[in-house]
Amino acid sequence: MKKLIHSLLVVLLSFSFVSVASAAGGYEELPNPKMRANADRVEVVEYFWFGCPHCFAFEPTINKWAESKPEFVDFIREAPPLNPGWKPHSQAFYAAELLGVTDQFFEPLFNAIHKDKKRLNTPKSIAKFAGTLGLDAEKFLKTMNSFAVDAKIRKAMEQARHDGINSVPSIVVNGKYRTSGSIAGSNQRVIEVIQELTEKERDS
Repeated sequence: MKKLIHSLLVVLLSFSFVSVASAAGGYEELPNPKMRANADRVEVVEYFWFGCPHCFAFEPTINKWAESKPEFVDFIREAPPLNPGWKPHSQAFYAAELLGVTDQFFEPLFNAIHKDKKRLNTPKSIAKFAGTLGLDAEKFLKTMNSFAVDAKIRKAMEQARHDGINSVPSIVVNGKYRTSGSIAGSNQRVIEVIQELTEKERDS
């Protein structure tokens, strides 16, 4: 019995050491990593919410990285409504994605919410805003309320739960590692961690 207890303690201490070591490196290892779909590619997923001031502050940093990211890296954004009140913004993100107008819509909506302090928190108000950008407001609203957008939201929520996402912005590298400003210590350190982990995954 003493030997069994000793073995269990060794395992627990070893696990704690690995967790602390990973956190000290600016990231956490996911307990249930996803299988790599393509061994030649490395996936970086950013979880965000349009209404999040921390996400808004992080955007210039992650955008700068995305502009010069390595060719072998796929950068993906997901907007799961971790809080029910976030759903209209999730609908907006995926509607813009389905309509192929993300570049035209993404930054203006972020700026309208955080710089202009506009209360864009319902499907109708967001669709009306889309209209001011030259988009078809009625079509945008219809897409926001579509089955296709709902399916994307459900998939994003499922992925967020699997990745243990409970706050934004959060980054997951290749379905194995999670980092964020609170884990890494700063937005710039998040980028350094992304660079380190993507290179590690490329060489693995």
